[in-house]
Formats: sequence, C-alpha cells, structure tokens
Amino acid sequence: MKSGFYPDIGKYYDTDAADFDDRYWQNPVLQQMRQSFREEVKRHPFLTVLEIGCGTGIDLLHFGITHPQVQLSGIDVSKEMIRLSINKINQNKLTNVHAYTASVEECPELFQDQKFDLIYVFFGALNTVENLAQNAKFLKGLLKPGGRMVLSFVNRWYVGGILLESVRFRFARATSRLHPVWKGYSPSKDLHSRCYTPGEIRRAFSEFRIVRHHGYCILHPAWYYTRMNQKLGRLRRIFWLMDEWLNHTALWRFGEYTLFTFQHAEDPC
Repeated sequence: MKSGFYPDIGKYYDTDAADFDDRYWQNPVLQQMRQSFREEVKRHPFLTVLEIGCGTGIDLLHFGITHPQVQLSGIDVSKEMIRLSINKINQNKLTNVHAYTASVEECPELFQDQKFDLIYVFFGALNTVENLAQNAKFLKGLLKPGGRMVLSFVNRWYVGGILLESVRFRFARATSRLHPVWKGYSPSKDLHSRCYTPGEIRRAFSEFRIVRHHGYCILHPAWYYTRMNQKLGRLRRIFWLMDEWLNHTALWRFGEYTLFTFQHAEDPC
C-alpha cells in the first residue's frame, strides 16, 4: 500500500467493522440495492471472480455458496474487515473463496499471472482509490480478454440529496459531493474519498466497452435517509419502480449511486 493514503482508509474501516453487518441487516434499502448489484453480476458468465472492497465478506459468502464451482477472491484495505471475512469463509468451510488485505495497486503482485472472468465492486470502493484512471489500467491487467466488470460508484451528481439537504438549510452537506475531496457519509469521522460523475467514470475506463449503466435512488430516498424510508413503508416499492423506469431516460445519471458494466475491449482468444 502507498504510504499515508490506504493505511488511513484501512483504519477508517477497521473502526467501522465491528457493527458493519448488524447495520446492514437492519437496512432494507441497502439489502435491496445489494441484491440488484448481485443480479447484475449473475447476468454474466464467470468461473473466476475478484471482488474489490469485499468488506466483511457478505458477498464473497453469498457467491461462494450459490456458485460452489466458481473460484472467488476478495481484497480490502481494512485488516479487520478481512479478518471477519476469513472467519466467515472458515465457518462455512468454503474452499473456493479467499480474502486478502490489499489495494488494487497491489493486485498484480498478489495474483501474478492470474486473470479473472469477472471483477465487481459493490457500494463504491473505487471512490477511495488514489487515482481512478490508473486503477482502471490495473483492473484491465487483471481481467481476461472479453471479461467483464460490474462497478458501482458514489455519484457526484446526486440531485435528490442536494435538494433534500438544501430545503433543510444544510448547504454544506448538500454540496459536499461536489468538492475534490468528499468526507464520506459519517458526520463524525472523515473518509478521504471522491465522488465521480458518469462522464468522469467513462473517461477513466475509456479502454473498456460499456455494456450497461444504471442509476440507483434517483427518486427513491438513499439508504441513509432511514427515517424517510421508514415513513414511506410500502411506497418504497413504487419509488423503486419509478427509478427503474427513469433508467430508460437521461435521468439515470442523477441517482445516489451509478453502476457500470464494462467489458475488456479485446475479444477472448
């Protein structure tokens, strides 16, 4: 890891790891989004998979169980997150799943000549890398010709969040994503990261072919608007379906998250 940058990111998530799963299982919006991410992954063929930012191993465990014939690897810069991931892997006796403490930049050395059919990122782990375009090149080197990547990003132009925070007169929070450095979701501790527009993502991954793009929480309140989502109750499904319709328009780019499916530009041999 590069000195002073990823160690700080790792420490941030080390302190976040203890109750990470509990908070996730209490949040139905996060669960719905994660399942949508998973369904996008399952649209594509794969036998070897790499997860970037695997956290506590929630998805490594899921795919390791649902796809026992697949070899899965996961990396995260948080040692504590990886410890929890390895515990889950061992408890479930998954011999096809492995987790490592590493950054994207360390993957070429970690995996050496190994190539993957599919790489995925759920919930914006690439928002915390030092250089997105450089990481795109590292990921290309890890992907088999014709292989695919399913990547989600925290979106800079989350218009719903800007409007909601503005009507509450929380202008600093409303514009926080627009700054060169975004301090993350927590009001009490800072996460050095950056939000990206769809255009910035396209340019960073210009060597790949775009297979699909999707926006999340365009009208549906974002996962962290907990009270608002609780009050909506069953109406959340209507907002979710409205978001699905809006993904057929240019408004897909204004959600809380964007998801891109990229394909390695070269055809498999």
